[in-house]
Parts: sequence; structure tokens; C-alpha cells
Amino acid sequence: MARSIWSGYITFGLVSVPVGLYSATSEHELDFHQFQRGTSDRIRYKRVNERTGREVPFDKIVKGHDLGNGKYVIVEPSELDDIAPGKSRSLEISAFVDLDEIDPIHFQKSYYLGPKDRENASSYALLRDALAKTNRAGIAKFVMRGKEYLAAVRADGKVLVLETMYFADEIRDPAKELNDLPAKSKAGKQLKMAADLIEAMSGDWKPATYKDTYTDRVKKLVDTKRKGKDVVFSEEEPEATTSTDLVAALRASVEAARKARTTKKTPAKKTAAKKSAPKKRTTKKKAA
Repeated sequence: MARSIWSGYITFGLVSVPVGLYSATSEHELDFHQFQRGTSDRIRYKRVNERTGREVPFDKIVKGHDLGNGKYVIVEPSELDDIAPGKSRSLEISAFVDLDEIDPIHFQKSYYLGPKDRENASSYALLRDALAKTNRAGIAKFVMRGKEYLAAVRADGKVLVLETMYFADEIRDPAKELNDLPAKSKAGKQLKMAADLIEAMSGDWKPATYKDTYTDRVKKLVDTKRKGKDVVFSEEEPEATTSTDLVAALRASVEAARKARTTKKTPAKKTAAKKSAPKKRTTKKKAA
């Protein structure tokens, strides 16, 4: 069994449930080291004093907050530890909200929450099943690795899932970041055709059907170069659809999507006919 990366208690009301936190995801990208081109010399990073050029040991390094104009406030690591919130290992749920009301932009990373012992498994199951029945998520804050996190606890089948979340002031306002967003579409016919295309391309969410093709290409590249060969991937960049071509492109897209959908639903007909059993030949014997 995997080791928990955090352990503590989920508390809601007067109920406390001992739990462990486990990684729910693992990325499968390839790791690369850095080398100087044309050599086998590794590139390594060092913590260097920019004035003396000498390397500085990790335990001699402190943090500094930039005030501007070359001025900094120096903070010791121990001072940050002293003010770390929530030393009690508590994941205290302060409210329950409708899961559908949470904008996915708030979700940061997923973890599994598992019961810490068998004696309290019933309390774990009670919270899990109540969340599933009400379609609610418990909103809480907790501290892990010296940082305070906002989190949503939700039910997913037999397990409780904890989603670390961005705080509201960590999410950028799109109106401030993007100053050229178009107004609401007034193209009635085009809007209807776009909606028809979305409906024609709609289906059930099946995550297993989506693969990381880029990592596969990287693996192929590495394997091919290991064999001393060159590999070239060619992929044409799509061209933007102009306003004059939009209706024709939408119409063709809808027809293609509907045709593809019909093909998937229609089972393939068996064309092979059953072979008839060979007839037995009978011969009449002449009477003596």
C-alpha cells in the first residue's frame, strides 16, 4: 500500500475522522538531463553568491522579500515555521456546498483520502455516503509542507477525494488579462449551426479513450535516436476559418459529425453466409 503524504483528521461538527492523504495522479512524461551541445558534460545548477561567485550551502540561505529600489526584508526559515497556520493536523470542514456550483477553475490538484484505521472506517463511510447522497463538497483549510491550502472534499465511488483549490484572489480576472474579448454573438443562423455541431459531437465522458500522444512521440524520438537514426514528424498547422467560410465549414462539420455518429451506432452486418452441410451421395446396389 502507498504511504500517505499527510495524515490528520477530517472534522465536521463534533465528528473527527482520522485519515491519510495519498497522491491520486502520476504524470508519465519523460525526464531529461541537460548537457552542453556537442559534449557529454552535464549542466548543473548551483546556489552562487552573485557578488563573490562562490557557492553557498543550503543552510546558509535565507529568504528576502523585494520591496523595490534594491531593498529587501530578510526572513529566516525558522520564522516562517513559527507562523505556519494549523499545527494541529486538522482538516476542518467549515461549510458544505453544492458540488455543481464550484467553477472547475478553482480546482488545483486531486488527492485520495483514506481511512487511517478500521475502527473509524464507519465514520469515513458515513461522510462519504452523505456527500454522495447530497451531491455536496466539504470546504476546508489545512496545512501541508508549511503551506495552507483551501480544499474541497467530495465523494467518488468508494473513496473520498480532496481537491486542493486556488483562493479567490489567486484567480485572475479575464477582463483585466484579456482586453479584446468579443461581445455576445448575434449571428442567429451561425449560432444555431454551432449548437447543432456541438450536439452532433456530444457523447459520454470516457477518459480512457484519450491518450498522451505527445509522450508517445517523445519515446519514439528517443528510441529512434538511440538506434542512430533521424526521425521527422510533420504536422500541418490549421488555418483560421474566415467569416465568409464559417457557414460552409459549420454545415460540413455537422454533416460529418452526424455521419460519424450514425456509423458508430450501426452494428456491422455479417456478410458471411452459413455453409450448408455437404449432401451425402447414395448409390443403389443392383440385385444379384
